[in-house]
Amino acid sequence: MDKNNFDRVILHCDLNSFFASVECLDLPHLKNVPMAVAGNTEDRHGIILAKNEAAKKFNVKTAETIWQAKLKCPNLVTVPPHFEKYKYYSDKINEIYYEYTDMGEPFSIDESWLDVTGSQNLFGTGYEIAQKISNEIKEKTHLTVSIGVSFNKIFAKLGSDYKKPDAITVISKENYKDVVFPLPASDMLFVGRATLSQLEKVGIRTIGDIANSQKSTLVKLLGKMGETLYICANGLDTSPVVTEREKEKSIGNGHTFKRNLIGEEDVKKALTFICDTVSTRLRKKGYKCKNVCVTIKDTDLKSISRRKKIDFYTNTERDLFETAFKIISENWNFENPIRMLTVTAADFEDEKNCEQMSFFDTGKTQDKKLESFDSSIDEIRRRFGNNAVSFASQLENDILSK
Repeated sequence: MDKNNFDRVILHCDLNSFFASVECLDLPHLKNVPMAVAGNTEDRHGIILAKNEAAKKFNVKTAETIWQAKLKCPNLVTVPPHFEKYKYYSDKINEIYYEYTDMGEPFSIDESWLDVTGSQNLFGTGYEIAQKISNEIKEKTHLTVSIGVSFNKIFAKLGSDYKKPDAITVISKENYKDVVFPLPASDMLFVGRATLSQLEKVGIRTIGDIANSQKSTLVKLLGKMGETLYICANGLDTSPVVTEREKEKSIGNGHTFKRNLIGEEDVKKALTFICDTVSTRLRKKGYKCKNVCVTIKDTDLKSISRRKKIDFYTNTERDLFETAFKIISENWNFENPIRMLTVTAADFEDEKNCEQMSFFDTGKTQDKKLESFDSSIDEIRRRFGNNAVSFASQLENDILSK
């Protein structure tokens, strides 16, 4: 049998202009005029969250400020967001996805990866499944979706971006060099403005340029991120679709800051706050974790996620902080601004089981002094309120929203 029959088939589904399209369901007169969903001007939320096709023709961009957008499109109509409606339609569309596979990984409220490898005997090829999903979404919600079909997650996402709106693009092992390599390097997941600037300095402008570079050159230029880009550009990504069931076995907290984080000190202050929250929730549920994931969102709203395994089960703020900070140090240039940070703990074990396991574990175990310290803080907060104890770095800083 042809070994290619064992290739994975991954879909990336991206709802077209999702927030704007949902608003136009209730405001159909705005469908063909330039319109955008935008936050208010207070607390850093006066930005474009989504725009319709008419606004895209004026080069209105997500994440730019309203005033910047109106310089390009003076007649732009803005409407406030209604997140409860977006959640309703997102849930409805996810129900459609799960008719075709139970292996779905939401990337955001309007994007999801689906592993349909095992669904082909029931529903046809990856392209045929994508077509059925697209038709069903249109019929049941009157919304449209662009879908990429490929053999890995990175190329599937490139496929959904390749042609919009309401399109299906197949990127296979036979055609990926023709389709992917001519695309600008900025189209690649993980390539933000700072990374793009570094690549352009050495003449790398397309995804094909990345793929055809020496891995050692990219690593020297970008560190571990260089190796990641080399793997992704050459179609070697093997990252799995992480299902909702697996994601339920995690506890995390993310925060969008009053201003961008720049430098190690800003990141340390932010991580102290976030890891304190996550560790407190772990202890409240009686869990310890052995895996930490950090997601970084930059000022272009592009995200990267990296995870690291800990050598022992833990639920202390200090262990989570040290692991998260190491992840960021190895994968991020501290000079690049960060808009949002998320820390997620996973790979749980009950605290009681951890105590029993420690008798047989020759590796490092959680520091009992740290454990006792955090438990004391929990008790004080339980008795006198969550604000009774705070870390010194949280008392006076200008990055955390009140």
